[in-house]
Order: sequence, then C-alpha cells, then structure tokens
Amino acid sequence: MLLLAFDTATPAVTVALHDTERRLTLAASDRIDARRHGELLLPTIDEVLRAAGVDKHALGAIAVGAGPGPYTGLRVGLATAAALGHALGIPVHGVCTLDGIARAARDAGLQGPFVAATDARRKEVYWARYDGSGQRLDGPRVDRPADIAEEVCGLAAVGAGALLYPEVFAAPAPGLPEYQSAAALAAFAADELAAGRELPEPVPLYLRRPDAEVPKNYKTVLPA
Repeated sequence: MLLLAFDTATPAVTVALHDTERRLTLAASDRIDARRHGELLLPTIDEVLRAAGVDKHALGAIAVGAGPGPYTGLRVGLATAAALGHALGIPVHGVCTLDGIARAARDAGLQGPFVAATDARRKEVYWARYDGSGQRLDGPRVDRPADIAEEVCGLAAVGAGALLYPEVFAAPAPGLPEYQSAAALAAFAADELAAGRELPEPVPLYLRRPDAEVPKNYKTVLPA
C-alpha cells in the first residue's frame, strides 16, 4: 500500500510517500518555514508524488500529524488530509507528532529512555516520555519546562523544545531531529498498521484552551 504522510504541527512542512509492503520511503521533502504552512503543503505533496512517479489515485491511505501544535499550523495539515481522504475515498489516520519525532530519533541511533519536546510558545513545551524501544510512556502534555525538571532529569532529550531550554533538558546528541520528519512519521504509522494496532482519529491535539474565547458577563442590549 502507498501511504502519504505529512505534518504541519511544527515549523516543518514535511511530506513523504511510503511503500508499506517494502517498508521503504519512495520520496520525501522537508521545508522549515513556520509562516507558510498553507502556502507550501499542497505544492510539496505534488512534488513528492512527482518525484516518486505516483498518481494520487494510487494512494491507499493518509497519515497526518495531529500535534500537539499551534492551532494555525495544525489545521492546515488536518484540513488538507480530510479533503484529500474524502476526494480519493481512502482512510486518514492521525499520528501524534511527538511519536514521529521519537521514531526519527530512534532511527538516528538514540538509545535508552528519552523525552521528545517541541516549542509550544508562551515559554512552554509540548512533550512526551519514551522508553528504550521508543514506546510512549507519558504524554503528550504541555508544561513550563521548570515545572517538569524533576520528571525529565537524567533523560536524553530530542526536539526543538529541548534545545530551547538546556537548563532543563539534556542536550541532544548531534544528528538527532529538531523538527518533524514525515518519513519517520510514515514509518511509524506503517508499523502500527502492520501490527494491527489502530491509529488515532485525525483530530487535533491542542492540549490547551484557545486564545480567543467568548467574553463572559457581557451586557445584553435589548431594544427600547
């Protein structure tokens, strides 16, 4: 089966095409631009499909990063996945973005228990804890780094969130991923599906309340 994977939950606009039978990434593209998710995603998908010589109608499924991540970036990827899945009549699977980063770190040679963290802004991080095999043990969660210092103390760390707070997270070894990689996300999703484990629904993991809320205790103005 041909699995199209992409993620826009981090500053990376990342797309990959994966052959689940051969367990092989056929083509991939990663661009780092936090302000152009909506502009770059569809052209990058077209670029990856052309590079692999595959027509979109040959796709068997889609895997999309579900975050955690900021609202604007997440909705680009999830809305695109929903539209493509509907148009092509194929299933759409959600994948925790941190699981993709963790898979990339394991593929890059990271050993032992570790933490994956991305920048949540507002001086917070999205993070999750993994065992030595890359299985998620805790999270995803959003916290201030200082509040979780004891929980992550002594653990290897990977991701842009960890790099932002070296006083809390152990410095990642050279060569480990900073942002999401759709190739790793696709490989993770393919392994989960092959093992008969269901992937989550493609719904966003925001983890905190939106900035915009309906005002409370506002006055109701009635006609005279």
